[in-house]
Amino acid sequence: MKETEIAIKNRLFNDIACLIEQAKNKTAIFLNAEITMLYWNIGNYILKELKLKNQITYGKQIIVTLSQDLTAKFGKGFTYTALTRMVKVAELFTKENIATLSQQLSWSHLIELAHIESELKREFYSQMSIAQNWSVRNLRKQIDSMVYERSVIAKKPKKIIKQSLNKLNKNNALHPDLVFKNSYILDFLNLPVDYSEKELENALINNLERFIMELGNGFAFLERQKRISVDSIDYYLDLLFYHRKLNRLIAIDLKLGKFKPEYKAQMELYLRWLEKYEKQKNEEKPIGLLLCSEGNTEHIELLLLDEDSIKVAQYLTELPSKEWFIEKLHKAIELVKEQNK
Repeated sequence: MKETEIAIKNRLFNDIACLIEQAKNKTAIFLNAEITMLYWNIGNYILKELKLKNQITYGKQIIVTLSQDLTAKFGKGFTYTALTRMVKVAELFTKENIATLSQQLSWSHLIELAHIESELKREFYSQMSIAQNWSVRNLRKQIDSMVYERSVIAKKPKKIIKQSLNKLNKNNALHPDLVFKNSYILDFLNLPVDYSEKELENALINNLERFIMELGNGFAFLERQKRISVDSIDYYLDLLFYHRKLNRLIAIDLKLGKFKPEYKAQMELYLRWLEKYEKQKNEEKPIGLLLCSEGNTEHIELLLLDEDSIKVAQYLTELPSKEWFIEKLHKAIELVKEQNK
């Protein structure tokens, strides 16, 4: 049967619209990359000239005057603040790095990243911004909420962190330690003082969207109280999720108090059952996350050293200070160093 005029017109419209959208996306990427490289070149040129002429001390006044001249000739976009940001980005990123990042991140992303002095932390946020498709607003939120300090990968040796970030950059291979955190902030639950595990679970389900946002991009909720039958005995897993990029089932069990060694055996049973009965052929092995209300890092490190299938984290029903997260990370790093001696 021949296509009707309307069908032909609709097909042409859809195909042409697709071509236009593809061209617009390519143009946007090209323009972003060109603008980013322009700003980096300006910042780099200012930086080199000030150093060459030994004018770093008087750089502020020079940039103020330069800003006025550039604004008079080219209009907006060359304020004193804008020029100092260009210099800052040029200080922290090489031309090769900028050429790569400009294909996937905006200039506004780079400005946010330039506030991070630690090169390793900056690399973490830049690669995660690309992999997780973070907006500038989301990137700022992740930095403010200390996501790097709370990530499992942060306590690993620098060599391991760099290897994981390189794999993410080159192969889009997302290591679980980049996804999971050592502490989760659940300050949105409004729990009573003496809450039970059931009340905690109900509160998480009632605030599922915010809980998933705290877990991170890629998590999809599947079931609560997942029944697991072994030798005619029924066990119940609190929450079952799936992570799209990890391509794994994620089993979450909620615990009051500190981590106990028997929790590991229980989670191992759940994971083996899920692998046998629920895992699809194309999926990786399931991962377990034990969420405890109190932290006991040494117990966890001793029992789960180099363990990839089970993660243990502390959940916080109130937001602590940033110093608390930094101190906790430093303690975890020192403990790992001691164990590796």
